Amino acid sequence: MPKMITFQAIPILIDGHDTQGQLVLADGELTAVLARLDGDAHDPKMKGWWHLEAGFGRCDAAKSLVVFKTFEEAGPWVQARLDNVYSLRQANG
Repeated sequence: MPKMITFQAIPILIDGHDTQGQLVLADGELTAVLARLDGDAHDPKMKGWWHLEAGFGRCDAAKSLVVFKTFEEAGPWVQARLDNVYSLRQANG
């Protein structure tokens, strides 16, 4: 069953850079934290993109670089990760 994916703006302090953040919520539960890549230390091609700073549960991607052009692109990614868990639960009864 699809969850309602919503976003909540929140400032993030990361060495004085990337202070624009988004909490990603699935049915009101925190699933991820995104930070906008605006600092001078980032590749200019990715400036303005959103980096997955933290993911929780099935959205944990600590060993991968996960970025989105817009934070709205993160919604389908989160849903797909959560759907995978749901599908596994359905298959296992």
